[in-house]
Amino acid sequence: MKIIVCIKQVPNSQLIKIDPERGTLIREGVPSIINPVDKNALEEALRIRDRFPGSSTTVISMGPPQAASALREAMALGIDEAILLSDPAFAGSDTQATALVLASAIRKIAAYDIVICGLQAIDGDTAQVGPQLAEYLHLPQITYATKIDIVGTEVIVQRRYEDGHFAMRSPMPVLLTVVKELNTVRYPSIPGIRSAFKRGITFWNISDLVIDKNVVGLDGSPTKVLRSFVPQHNKKVEFLNGSSQDAAGSLIHKLQEKHVISI
Repeated sequence: MKIIVCIKQVPNSQLIKIDPERGTLIREGVPSIINPVDKNALEEALRIRDRFPGSSTTVISMGPPQAASALREAMALGIDEAILLSDPAFAGSDTQATALVLASAIRKIAAYDIVICGLQAIDGDTAQVGPQLAEYLHLPQITYATKIDIVGTEVIVQRRYEDGHFAMRSPMPVLLTVVKELNTVRYPSIPGIRSAFKRGITFWNISDLVIDKNVVGLDGSPTKVLRSFVPQHNKKVEFLNGSSQDAAGSLIHKLQEKHVISI
């Protein structure tokens, strides 16, 4: 069984700041990490490989050369092969252009059974790349996976809904997007880290892929960002003094004024 995992290197969102004048992210000096839920995708690929002897795992990422560090981390966890799609022509790609590049790379790999993606990236939160990738590869897709089982040539997935879960079945090959509740991510081992730095990463640029340069990058992306801004929070806090009975009466009166409750 061949499992492909698509990951993204993102800036650590806990350390990002906003330029108040330009309304853009200040990325300088902010460390990059593997998108958190993409680690759950990596973990699940490794678990599937361990359950089915003879299986292999490949991780793919699109990004600048420094994204190789994310791929090395994936290999330290135990992933067998890593491919970085890096070319100045890819810079500024939106979700559609990104999915087109990933699809071209996966077609080049040719033989695969499962493609796994994290549900969404913390720097965009669109959750679009996985479904778009499935469309370009003409694959059935199941999103929001919280449990994955494989029976014969089919996957049985427990899919999360707002009010519960639903079991779905699909033949392979299939694309899955996963949520963090799916599993607990392992830590890389010392031998795994050593192995990751001994093994090579495959680099592909646009000339290695069958793709039109006019549909990737900033110019080839249909999504255009008009402006970014920091939300303004104008919440006010009011303390109600007096006895508990007086405070409760004041609270009820204020809620009635705002039409939150009606008595």
